[in-house]
Amino acid sequence: MPTVTLNVRLRFEINPRDRPSIEAITRSTGFFSEAEVAIALSVFDEALADPKAGYHYALAEQEGMVVGYACWGRDPQTRSSYELYWIAVDSRCRSAGVGSLLLASVEAYVVEHGHGQLYIETAGRQQYEPTRSFYEHKGYVQAAWLADYFAPGDARVIYTKRL
Repeated sequence: MPTVTLNVRLRFEINPRDRPSIEAITRSTGFFSEAEVAIALSVFDEALADPKAGYHYALAEQEGMVVGYACWGRDPQTRSSYELYWIAVDSRCRSAGVGSLLLASVEAYVVEHGHGQLYIETAGRQQYEPTRSFYEHKGYVQAAWLADYFAPGDARVIYTKRL
């Protein structure tokens, strides 16, 4: 796969042909368990089957290939909060700005739709330190660290940013 450069474009509509890319990208990260990959695909399938389900996608493409994606939605229990459910970049394209581009598109969507708060959940394992640093570098503040949430030694970490 070519190195990601500035010719990455975003697409906001999903179609059935995207499913293999979503699966491959989610697996390529090395961060997600089989159960989490299954959840990512289930959310994708639901979004595809019911556009009113409340899931939104941004897909980063280079030369016609999906190299990253973000999935987010409004928390229906709130007036102005959105959650970033998934953001994943093909392991061969990391550190090329794709994640930053995807996150910026999510933030722009939230602002454009008159909402002010974005929440992001991640894990507390050492493996996720670069992920947490990425969010902190983008101005997110750690709102909660729930020790041993996912498993012993694996916290649930929640970040937030007022947009």
